[in-house]
Amino acid sequence: MEKLISEFSSGLFFWQTIIFVTLIFLLRKYAWKPILDTVNEREKSIRDSLNLAKEAKKEMENIQAENKKILQEARVESDAMINQAKQSSKELVEKAKSDARSEAENILTQARSSIENEKRAAMNEIKNQVADLSIDIATKVLEQELDKDKNHQEFIDKLLNEKKFN
Repeated sequence: MEKLISEFSSGLFFWQTIIFVTLIFLLRKYAWKPILDTVNEREKSIRDSLNLAKEAKKEMENIQAENKKILQEARVESDAMINQAKQSSKELVEKAKSDARSEAENILTQARSSIENEKRAAMNEIKNQVADLSIDIATKVLEQELDKDKNHQEFIDKLLNEKKFN
């Protein structure tokens, strides 16, 4: 029986080996290749996805750097615009002050000239009125004094003395 078991075992071993080799051959031909192809495809897909993610990350970093650069340029430009606006406003204020001073000086000059002209006219009017009044008074006094000879001489002397003082 041992012989039979030994023959059966060796035959069984032989057939198991053939079945195992056939199974490995069939699995290799029909299962492993598609499985390995799928695994390889998946690995390639993951590698490609990682590469795309790295590229996207680099692109995002580039975009962020470009955004920072644009933001910095915008800040510089806005600072320049603000400085220019401040300078323009200072210039406008100075020009307005200068124009106001000039206009005030012109108004003062015209007012002084007008006052001077009116003063001269008033002085001339006063002189004319004083002269007219003096002539009227002198006429009346002379008429009255001509009657008196002595008073006439005193009056003439008095008038001459007043003229010398003026």
